[in-house]
Amino acid sequence: MSDSPKTLLLVDGSSYLYRAYHALPDLRNGEGLPTGAIYGMINMLRKLRNDYPAEYSACVFDAKGKTFRDDLYPAYKEHRPSMPEDLARQIEPIHEAVRALGWPIVMVEGVEADDVIGTLAREASAQGVRTVVSTGDKDLAQLVNGEVTLVNTMSGEVLDPAGVQAKFGVPPERIVDYLSLIGDAVDNVPGVPKVGPKTAVKWLTEHGSLDAVMAGADGIKGVVGENLRKTLDWLPMARTLVTVKTDCDLGAAVSDFHSLKDVGEDKDKLVAFFSRYGFKTWLRELTGESLPSLRAQAAKGAGARAPQAQGGLFDSAPAATPADPVPAPDAPPAETRYETVTTEAALQAWLDRLAEGALVAVDTETTSLDPMQARLVGISLSLVPGEACYIPVGHCGPDVAGIEQHGQLTREFVLERLRGWLEDPARPKLGQNIKYDAHVFANHGVTLRGIVHDTMLQSYVLASHRNHGMDSLAERLLGIKTITYEEVCGKGASQIGFDQIDLARATEYAAEDADVTLRLHRAMFPQLQAVPGLEHVYRHIEMPVSVVLQKIERNGVLIDAQRLAEQSAQLGQRMLELEQAAYDAAGQPFNLGSPKQIGEILFGQMKLPVVKKTASGAPSTDEEVLQKLAEDYPLPKLLLDYRGLAKLKSTYTDKLPKMVNPATGRVHTSYGQATAVTGRLASTDPNLQNIPVRTEEGRRIREAFIAPPGRVIVSADYSQIELRIMAHISGDENLLGAFARGEDIHRATAAEIFGVEREAVSSEQRRYAKVINFGLIYGMSAFGLAGNLGIEREAAKHYIDRYFTRYPGVARYMEDTRQAAREQGYVETVFGRRLWLPDINGGSGPRRQAAERAAINAPMQGTAADLIKLSMIAVQDWLERDRLQTLQIMQVHDELVLEVPEAELELVKRRLPELMCGVAELRVPLVAEVGSGANWEEAH
Repeated sequence: MSDSPKTLLLVDGSSYLYRAYHALPDLRNGEGLPTGAIYGMINMLRKLRNDYPAEYSACVFDAKGKTFRDDLYPAYKEHRPSMPEDLARQIEPIHEAVRALGWPIVMVEGVEADDVIGTLAREASAQGVRTVVSTGDKDLAQLVNGEVTLVNTMSGEVLDPAGVQAKFGVPPERIVDYLSLIGDAVDNVPGVPKVGPKTAVKWLTEHGSLDAVMAGADGIKGVVGENLRKTLDWLPMARTLVTVKTDCDLGAAVSDFHSLKDVGEDKDKLVAFFSRYGFKTWLRELTGESLPSLRAQAAKGAGARAPQAQGGLFDSAPAATPADPVPAPDAPPAETRYETVTTEAALQAWLDRLAEGALVAVDTETTSLDPMQARLVGISLSLVPGEACYIPVGHCGPDVAGIEQHGQLTREFVLERLRGWLEDPARPKLGQNIKYDAHVFANHGVTLRGIVHDTMLQSYVLASHRNHGMDSLAERLLGIKTITYEEVCGKGASQIGFDQIDLARATEYAAEDADVTLRLHRAMFPQLQAVPGLEHVYRHIEMPVSVVLQKIERNGVLIDAQRLAEQSAQLGQRMLELEQAAYDAAGQPFNLGSPKQIGEILFGQMKLPVVKKTASGAPSTDEEVLQKLAEDYPLPKLLLDYRGLAKLKSTYTDKLPKMVNPATGRVHTSYGQATAVTGRLASTDPNLQNIPVRTEEGRRIREAFIAPPGRVIVSADYSQIELRIMAHISGDENLLGAFARGEDIHRATAAEIFGVEREAVSSEQRRYAKVINFGLIYGMSAFGLAGNLGIEREAAKHYIDRYFTRYPGVARYMEDTRQAAREQGYVETVFGRRLWLPDINGGSGPRRQAAERAAINAPMQGTAADLIKLSMIAVQDWLERDRLQTLQIMQVHDELVLEVPEAELELVKRRLPELMCGVAELRVPLVAEVGSGANWEEAH
């Protein structure tokens, strides 16, 4: 062992700074300081040290100032934007952390980090020391040889000479030639125009080197050949710029190669650093304790009924769950071990492992995406990163046909053996959209309990505007390209069911799902823990409401199919009447569903004014245009009425009866938690949130949502919830006072704006005030208000000015919120949910303005979403605790809908508003209004 070569481990710190900053969400400590890049760098360095033990190590950063390349080519790197301010603020803390971790830092004035790395690698080779370079920079592939290897901790990629050849198509010694030809857009080094990697590889393979390519330029045909000939004078300079120097004078930065010896971590400095920047998991790892302030706050909040909501910030950190220890961030497993479980002995071995009580990732493979119809095909489990199993129970493909039990254990046997663990609330379980898996088990009579984590919801809480699919998360956070369903089962008409897949391939796919889910959790959950508000939203809102939603979805709602059929016939008759009226108005028959024919009649024959045009230049006939034209012309109004009825008929009266589950006789919607960026739920199949309530036809559809005999429908919704949240967040004294006195807020606003006594406010003045109240919290401008009220823009501006004069706290909130959103890129709900606004500092003018409007409204919409979710949790807890027969059956906007036995009606009507108004304490009283009836419409 003593004869084995020593290792120098070099980190391209400048490369990883930016990658860590852009890969992670906007993490901040309790003081609001950005910590995302710090977290990423520490995580990477600790993993790297575990994966690649080395006698020598260094973290290399670019020094400030120019280098020789800037002198050779003044345009070098000139297109690079300046470092983001939040990243710049993390540079010094990163250097401090790197030193505390025991890594020497090397920065040499006038020398780029790449050249420092190249020089150190050459020196190491001269002393018989092998070098491992951790980087994401393709330029450094030119350094690879028998003694120098590149690793990328974010993707798990390792490049030796064969790896470079496989990735780039050329060996390491040709990388400089390859880069010279294709150029380097990041560093603003031009290559040969129109020459990409494929052409560069082809030329270098055919000619052998860049010099040979240049010498044979006259023989290369086509546009690329012409471009090459035009670039011949430039290519030597390009080669100089992309060549990593290996003979730099490092001066005092590395006085002695042996000064780079690994000295290990400085525990005391790390404890102080982790405490200051709020890295709780790593702090516990070093000391066995959490931050003292967090311990105190958690103890203070133990047993509390609900968090105290103040001013838009969540002030106290929730206590961590003792039975749910958080593992330290993992290095990628060197290899994966996936097992197909097809025998009783193998199943028992996994049952023994499950009994250890560790957090287990669970995933199911099924016959359908419909959660109420899906049947179980197999179960995958993972307890340790890189290890997982797949238990097939429903495969019947040709590969196993004819074998006893199809080569697998029976579904009934496996579920009975696993039932004790699956239904044990003390055994913690993790999934990716685990609500779906809970449905699948419930379809087979198994109640999945002990659900403590969901990686889809972790991603949603961290960055609601991102993609939360497992494949996307794995690539973004783990650098893994997972096997897709289409790769296993095919696409389109040729796609087969998962139950037709051979067991080896099925295991490869399904076990990876469980393994990756576990690894995603270990990557994301520490990020949530670093921000108390986000951890609270995840632990106390999103995770518990997911369990409640699964129960609501299974409860479903009873539909009166006969009533819908009658409504459908009536809608059809009314559509025929509107169609004939439209023919009469147009003077001829035409297709009311054809935008082209409508455009020809409205603008070609009737010469109506063109409001706007489509991308192709044709006059638009969209709903906005028809609404504008309908103010002055009858035909557009007829077309709007026809479209509205056609949508109601196709979407609801015709479709709802076909969506009744034959096993339950009910309609079961699905609630998407990770859809709306504001935290609101999305309802699909059917969408219960889009049933119009302002038209008689829309309200009649709600009459078809009924209660069975002996039961009634109860509806409870928050009154003026977003205006109450506005009063709470803005702290405006006039708004707070009006709500505290229980006044009609629209009448109070009208009195303020029009300068009259409340009793003297007319119905028209109250209507104006209502439009202003709701319009302003959605960022409505004077132009928009004028359009809504049908008044001049100057009059609308006058009303807005009067509003802000009377409610100065609202004006102050709006300006402060816009400014905060620009500075930090997000706004927050009262409970700490972050609502990201990617366009707030970029994008086009309209997109930026839309982001500013969203910044004002999102805290109110998001807080309202948080409140209704907390209400659902509180109501479900009460129903189960008191063993009532009442069911929650729908959640629509700010409304809860329940199906209540007549014997429980008075109790529910009394307790429901108490529970909904007691989930949080705002500066204004919450009000929930309750109604009941034989159907949903009657309950309003």
